[in-house]
Amino acid sequence: MFTQRLSQALADKQQNFSYRKRYVCQPAGKFVDVNGKQYLNFSGNDYLGIASDHRIKNADLNDLSGSTGSSLINGYHPAHQALEAEIADWLGFEKALLFSTGFSANSSILKTLMTDKNGLILQDKLNHASLIDGGLAAAAKSVRFAHNDMFALEKKLIANLKENNVNKNNASETLIVSEGVFSMDGDSAPLANISSLARQYQAGIMLDDAHGIGVFGKNGRGSLAAQNINPASVDIYMATFGKAIGSSGAVVCGSQTLIDYLVNFSRSYIYSTAMSPLQAKLTSRAIKMVQQDDWRREKLYENIAYFKHLLSCAGFDDTGSNSAIQPVIIGENETTLMVANQLKQSGIWLTAIRPPTVAKGSARLRITLSSAQDKTDLDFLVSQLAQALKLTPQNVNSQIQTQDQSMITNMQNS
Repeated sequence: MFTQRLSQALADKQQNFSYRKRYVCQPAGKFVDVNGKQYLNFSGNDYLGIASDHRIKNADLNDLSGSTGSSLINGYHPAHQALEAEIADWLGFEKALLFSTGFSANSSILKTLMTDKNGLILQDKLNHASLIDGGLAAAAKSVRFAHNDMFALEKKLIANLKENNVNKNNASETLIVSEGVFSMDGDSAPLANISSLARQYQAGIMLDDAHGIGVFGKNGRGSLAAQNINPASVDIYMATFGKAIGSSGAVVCGSQTLIDYLVNFSRSYIYSTAMSPLQAKLTSRAIKMVQQDDWRREKLYENIAYFKHLLSCAGFDDTGSNSAIQPVIIGENETTLMVANQLKQSGIWLTAIRPPTVAKGSARLRITLSSAQDKTDLDFLVSQLAQALKLTPQNVNSQIQTQDQSMITNMQNS
């Protein structure tokens, strides 16, 4: 019935160099095996190298299996309860609730909570697709503001007050939604400024900290800890386990009332099979490693600083990121694909990120760094990248200078 239309849409994707296909990959530390060939992996999100740690890979959890049901039938296992309590205590929230995926959590939260058609969801323009989809599915109006632009955010907060012809004391429900660390650019949200505006205009805050948790803050508590923000100032906190924690699934944190409401009204939670107890146990073990293994964050910070230093020496522009996500923006889809393929031929696995994931004309290589990598890996990456882009490396193998140490210190936020 619709085969012709689907085929044409796929053909258009190929014509625009935006066609996507899957590869069977098997990550192993700093490497990834693809179709029997080993590559240096600069595309994964295992920022702390935990997913490949022997304490995770060799865990003896034979007494656990699938959850066999949704959480409200018979799927809520003691392992789930323990993990929720552990995370709430670690991050400083009253309660926590597990979801099977971050996409499900984000999209579910917004459409479940923002049910007032007079309400307003204000989203950073670069928020993840799961947040955008959740906003579109909500009854409340969803508006995007320029990326990390607090002046633009305040203008929309003021316009909302005028549109509803109300004062600050009886405005309709408004929720500001942002990522802690943005997934494609790697930069951080100005959380103190967002918190200040939220208080001033009596708006709520939802934070997606998928790429901040584990990486930043004391004991890996994420973006809030790194920027000295009290968790009590955030109404809804979401984080995923598939990045620095090296597992899978997600958690939503907040007040007892928030969690009870989601348990009773979130269709994604009510009608989904619960996360397996096995995954909950593995996640708990990984979180303990995140908390205790400070050396992982220190090594990652060193790698970030060293990589940025190498880029500068090779004549690249600054990426604008001090996180594990380091974007090298190329521009056009075809050129970005060509560079990514040339790097693969050199033994480097890097994915070309193209629209609609990023804005048109900003196709890029999304380079992700990890504590599993070492300086020789980064030397090789930058030299091959420079060669692929016809740049001439200048002193690419230089060591980090004294001034780079201040960058490491600033990122630790301990």
